[in-house]
Amino acid sequence: MAAENGNADLADDGSVAGFDSLHRLLQSSLPPHLFQEASRLLIGLNCGKTLDSVALPAPAKSLSLNHDFDLQAFSFRADSESLREPRCVRVGLIQNSIALPTTEPFLDQKWGIFQKLTPIIEAAGASGVNILCLQEAWAMPFAFCTREKKWCEFAEPIDGESTKFLQEFARRYNMVIVSPILERDVNHGETLWNTAVIIGNNGNIIGKHRKNHIPRVGDFNESTYYMEGNTGHPVFETAYGKIAVNICYGRHHPLNWLVFGLNGAEIVFNPSATVGELSEPMWPIEARNAAIANSYFVCSINRVGTEHFPNPFTSGDGKPQHTDFGHFYGSSYDGLLISDMDLNLCRQLKDKWGFRMTARYEIYADLFARYVKPDFEPQVISGPLLNKKTL
Repeated sequence: MAAENGNADLADDGSVAGFDSLHRLLQSSLPPHLFQEASRLLIGLNCGKTLDSVALPAPAKSLSLNHDFDLQAFSFRADSESLREPRCVRVGLIQNSIALPTTEPFLDQKWGIFQKLTPIIEAAGASGVNILCLQEAWAMPFAFCTREKKWCEFAEPIDGESTKFLQEFARRYNMVIVSPILERDVNHGETLWNTAVIIGNNGNIIGKHRKNHIPRVGDFNESTYYMEGNTGHPVFETAYGKIAVNICYGRHHPLNWLVFGLNGAEIVFNPSATVGELSEPMWPIEARNAAIANSYFVCSINRVGTEHFPNPFTSGDGKPQHTDFGHFYGSSYDGLLISDMDLNLCRQLKDKWGFRMTARYEIYADLFARYVKPDFEPQVISGPLLNKKTL
């Protein structure tokens, strides 16, 4: 299964040796008792037990069957407490492919995605989802690899078409929705940003967060379109809990995760668009590490499929020109993942591990204050015999 470079062999559809995930591959290949032990080592246990599946209502299942998208649901429990009632929240994550080829008129592409997502969002609503998150730049192809400026036409204000489309669902289903878009800041010279809009369960706009870290690797030519965000690390207090959004490439930066936690996040969403060849082995490790280190829930989403563009493009990695960005390893098909989360687990894990209590923030703060200055010198102590001749 493993290639020489350590990556799993990918079929043309992006599957892992014909399976939609490593989890499914192991489940199919190992006896039940060995699979259970492998899962324990790879993904751990929840309060000493494996995750429970959640039964979903018939209307949601019917939408999944009729519109050909995957639908799965699981539950994260917390221990019972004497002084606090459970704080259970149902979260939904949508990943999808684009609806039309990138050669079609832009308006048709956008509305095609709206139509494609409608039954998936309705399934989330029918399932009682409280907070729903979509993938990065969900209303357009992820065209930032091309460096062509025509794709800027997909940019829209915070209260633009995509937001209005989702506000109706938020009101109808009493649901908070995280909507990552390509933002056009009309109040600041039409500047573009990679932004997540937080829509409240009443259809109101709670706020926004702009992507903190912009990649400059491989085909990720995003700085042609937008630069690093300027909104800091906001945490949004919603009707269902305190949430934050660490957009895509920010997941590679541990301090980015940390500050969302310091600001009180209980759930951090990571809407993304990334391809298998570049980052797939890192994906589950980074998300789980962030959740462990910061004692909050992490919800990661990737795109689906391969997007082809009309004109060939090149990148800084020396590869021949090509017309696709690579395969988005979210899955080989569209899907809605639902998870029940008891937010009491966040505090319980903080009490258990004491990471906040044992952290040495004053030492880090001193180092960072010196590091950002031009005259910074690393704290390196050299051995007394280094660079000295011995007889």
